[in-house]
Amino acid sequence: MTSVQVIERHDLDALFDALAQDGHTIIGPTVRDRAIVFDEIRGVADLPIGWTDEQDGGHYRLRRREDEALFGFAVGPHSWKRYQLPPQVTLWQGRVDGQGGITEITPPAPDERRYAFIGARSCDLHAIGILEHVIGQTSQPPFIVAVQCAQAGGTCFCVSMNTGPVATSGFDLALTEAIDGDRHHFVVEVGSDAGERVLAKVPHREATDGDQDEAKAIHAHTASQMGRELDTSGIKELLYRNFDHPRWDEVAGRCLTCGNCTMVCPTCFCTTVEDVTDLDGDRVERNQLWDSCFTVDYSHIHGGAVRGSSRSRYRQWMTHKLATWWDQFDSSGCVGCGRCITWCPVGIDITEEARAIRATEGSPDAHN
Repeated sequence: MTSVQVIERHDLDALFDALAQDGHTIIGPTVRDRAIVFDEIRGVADLPIGWTDEQDGGHYRLRRREDEALFGFAVGPHSWKRYQLPPQVTLWQGRVDGQGGITEITPPAPDERRYAFIGARSCDLHAIGILEHVIGQTSQPPFIVAVQCAQAGGTCFCVSMNTGPVATSGFDLALTEAIDGDRHHFVVEVGSDAGERVLAKVPHREATDGDQDEAKAIHAHTASQMGRELDTSGIKELLYRNFDHPRWDEVAGRCLTCGNCTMVCPTCFCTTVEDVTDLDGDRVERNQLWDSCFTVDYSHIHGGAVRGSSRSRYRQWMTHKLATWWDQFDSSGCVGCGRCITWCPVGIDITEEARAIRATEGSPDAHN
C-alpha cells in the first residue's frame, strides 16, 4: 500500500470510534504509576498528552513537554509481548478425586477479543514478528496503528539493529505526529486493506508533498538522536570467541540477577509451569508464568543448576540475544529498544558490554 493521508488532531477520536465499532478492544499507552504503560483505552483523552520520558541506564522519569503531543515519548516498561505471551496463563484446571487422581480436567476459555494496538513503534513491530516466529501465532492478529518515532530515548539504539525508527511494514496504519505552532496533525501511511477500510471512517485528506516532506524530516531527525550505538559487525563470532573473557566477571560483579531485563524485553520468551491447589485440596490448576534465564532454578536439572553463577547467566542472556539467536531463528533477538538498559537497577548496558569485549579482545588480560 502506498496511500499517504493526513488526519487532524481534532479528528483522531474518530479513529478510536471506528475501531470500537468494529469490535476491537483498544490497547494503547497511558500514564499510570509514574510510567507510560499499555492498558485498555477508549480515546485520545487516555493517551499521555503532553508527557515525555527521560531515560538512561537505570533511570526512567516522566516530565512535562512544552506541547500537547500525544506520542512524544519513547518506550516504557511494557511491551506488546504481554498480549502475545501473557505473564500468567492457566493451562488447565481439574478436580482431585478421593484416590488422589485428577478428574474433570478443563482447558481455559480462549481469549476471543479482537485487539487493536495503538502506538506500536518500529522496534516493537520487529519484536512482535520475532516472538511470533518463536512461539507461533497465539491469537487473532491485532489491528496495528503504529507510531513513527518523533524522538529517540536515551537508551534507544534501533538504528544499529536496523529495526527503526521508521516502521515500513507490519502495520495497518502508521502515524507520524507533527506539531507546528497551533497546527497539530498526523501524516498517515496505509499499510493494509484493513487499514484503508478503517481510515475511510475517519475524516482525512490526501497528504501533500509538503506533508510528506515534513514527516520525512521528523524521521531523519529521530534517526540522528539515538542515545546508544551497537557495532553489530561480526558480533556473533565476537561473542563466540570470548566465552572466557574477563568482562563477564566484571559485569557479574554488578549484576543482581533480578531478571528485570528479561521481564521488560519484548522478545524474551522463557516460561515456567506451576501446579497449585486450593486450600481444601479439591481443585488443582496448572499455570504458565514468565521466567528468566537469570533465575538459578531455570537451568536446574538432576544434579544442580547448569548455570550456577551470575557470570554464566549474564553471558547466556547476552550471547543468546546477539549470537545464538541467529543460529536458532535466523535473526537477532535484540531490537534495540533499550528497555533492558533503562530498567536495570544498576544500569548495566548491553551496548557497553559488547563494546568493552570488542575493545579488549586479544589484550593480555583477555582469555580467549
